[in-house]
Amino acid sequence: MLRLVATGLARLSQLRGPGDPVYPDATQAAYNHLVLGCLRLGKPAPGSVPELARWACEKPLAEWWPFGLPDEETGGLRLVDPDTAVPVQECLEWAISAPDPAAEQIENELLGEALTLSRAAKDPDAYTAFRRLLIERPVLTGAEIALLGSNLDLALLHATVKRCYEPVTAAHVGNGHCTTCARCGCLLVPLRDGGYACQLDRCRRETVRAGRRIAPSASGGLYHLTRPLRTFITGPGLAETGLEAELAGLGIQVRMWPNYDAYDLHITLPGGSVWAVDVKDRANPALLARGTTPLRGDPPYDRGLLIVPAYRFQERDGYREVFLHHLPEETGGRIELLTDKELLCQARAALGTTKKGGWNA
Repeated sequence: MLRLVATGLARLSQLRGPGDPVYPDATQAAYNHLVLGCLRLGKPAPGSVPELARWACEKPLAEWWPFGLPDEETGGLRLVDPDTAVPVQECLEWAISAPDPAAEQIENELLGEALTLSRAAKDPDAYTAFRRLLIERPVLTGAEIALLGSNLDLALLHATVKRCYEPVTAAHVGNGHCTTCARCGCLLVPLRDGGYACQLDRCRRETVRAGRRIAPSASGGLYHLTRPLRTFITGPGLAETGLEAELAGLGIQVRMWPNYDAYDLHITLPGGSVWAVDVKDRANPALLARGTTPLRGDPPYDRGLLIVPAYRFQERDGYREVFLHHLPEETGGRIELLTDKELLCQARAALGTTKKGGWNA
């Protein structure tokens, strides 16, 4: 039921105006099932879809959810962010764990399309450039999107690129302009008190740092990545490229998204050992574990690693233990969970061992 309601809230947040019917089917179905469950259990029910959205914003789940919750941490969760009035990342994670949710459809359809076109053209550089674009340039003007059609690496995927971006709405406009986050490059949401909020979890834990100011009408209008792509591609992608830079600084060879995204980083240590790395920036370790599968074997590797930013472990007690508890038995032993900091420490240690064994940097 939590997956159903999370999916309904996610779909509701994607509306740009009243529809016919007024609410998306997924939202209406979630509301109907929730109210029916409340009536059966004799618990208070929200009187309307707007009231459901208001409860999800104002109250932690433990205060209104009529059914059992998986753990204490989930009980403290507000599904909708009170500052920005959009679903929080963990709500989106519950949504993508549901069968056939809209957010997962958007992400998988666009990435799958980019992979298919790149493979057909035997052009892995096109896919790599596409992934870097979604990470490094989450905000573009209409003119900049048009110019990407003449980019040698991105011309093949130009139509796909255009579908990844959507026009900026009034929710991101304050005092006549839009403001980017200096950390991630995404648009900040103006708040009533004159401040800003970033929608990416990796930035929200720090004091907001405003970046560029851009007029929403600049150069053919302003566009930004869809919310699922910002959350599940840009967010973890910043961790991926951050690791790439750190490892390259150590003199370690790194390939990004090898063999058409078999995994995220292919790391070759000086002694010849290869580590395959997949990076996930997920709030809920149980949901992450249930969806984890062994990494693809081509290109081959010696260690398969799942990397999660260290801040997730700091924000959620027992993150590693919960992950291991929910990891499918067939996957256990075939992939290791590490933080990004642990990966870098182990890489430095491996370099030291290799040097002692005779490797000269």
